[in-house]
Amino acid sequence: MQIGVPKETWPGEVRCALVPANASKLIKLGFSISMESGAGAASGFSDALFTDAGVTLAPRADVIAAADLLICVRKPDAAEVSLLKSGAVTISFLDPFNEKTLVESLATQGATAISMEMVPRSTRAQKMDALSSQANLAGYVTVIQAAFHSPKIMPMMMTPSGTIRPARVFVIGAGVAGLQAIATAKRLGARVEAFDTRPVVAEQVQSLGAKFVEIDLGDTGQTDQGYAKALTPEQMAIQREGQKQVISQSDVVITTAQLFGRPAPQLIDRDMIESMQPGSVIVDMAVETGGNVEGSVLNETVEINGVKIIGQGNLPGEVARNASEMYSNNLVNLLQEFWDEEAKQLNLDPEDEIVQSCVITRDGAVVNETIKNIYSGA
Repeated sequence: MQIGVPKETWPGEVRCALVPANASKLIKLGFSISMESGAGAASGFSDALFTDAGVTLAPRADVIAAADLLICVRKPDAAEVSLLKSGAVTISFLDPFNEKTLVESLATQGATAISMEMVPRSTRAQKMDALSSQANLAGYVTVIQAAFHSPKIMPMMMTPSGTIRPARVFVIGAGVAGLQAIATAKRLGARVEAFDTRPVVAEQVQSLGAKFVEIDLGDTGQTDQGYAKALTPEQMAIQREGQKQVISQSDVVITTAQLFGRPAPQLIDRDMIESMQPGSVIVDMAVETGGNVEGSVLNETVEINGVKIIGQGNLPGEVARNASEMYSNNLVNLLQEFWDEEAKQLNLDPEDEIVQSCVITRDGAVVNETIKNIYSGA
């Protein structure tokens, strides 16, 4: 079975879907691998490292057309889909909620499309969970960016010249990214507070040495996958009011709130921004899905009333080497889980719960029930 690895062409994407160490593992399993030259260069992996691992270099069109299994970080474009052989398998962050035309073209082409963001959050699938592996790195990056842009240092310093108080950091959302942001800010010596609509995560926040901000929103809960549920307009108003004072006293605010498959909720309005001291920093991690912060702009740092609002997209790409390694590990774990050693092919059992969750198209049709219902308006 031949794997194809094209170079990522999405604007600003510098990650690579496969790293040399994992290429060697897959070749030992029985795969052959063809890769476009330069696919790993932006994340620090030269062509020589791949060829030493047994990978063959080929032109982009040949890599795609010959692939039984095409692995990417970002979704393929329409031109690439047209090159796929019937029956090919694609694996990527497909964004199926927002890419109906692309998904339907994959079905028409006869491709089996696996969406990495649809891998379920379960014990068995944890090692394949690329959303979490990338969010973990993104949480780290947000704090480093905030520290770079802030005119204050993070830790307390007691010197003969005087005492510098620690920076106050407020993290909104304590999922994978938020917890890593909390941990990183604490390691840098900041005073950290955090809030999440799911009271169940308070203990995790406190275990990292941060204070959990209590805001009574009534019944909120979480989905079966562990994601926060959307709040009612009344609950949103209570949250904004409850976090307003904490925001006004913070040197850094990091927002991580996203709703799976839906636009991100706006949590910080202009009044809250203007209540902060000039020189304060806000990092909007949700900017790619609509943003948590009024006025944030994708891939820009804007300033409102002296407050910097960072809207950097593709945060894992800021640490592209590690992000590529983690994503590649997730892919290899998925392939190993469904690899038939004797037949030397993938066995994507349609009755398997992981397959049911992450396979979007198969045998000429959209087969994922969640996505089918969204497309049909059900």
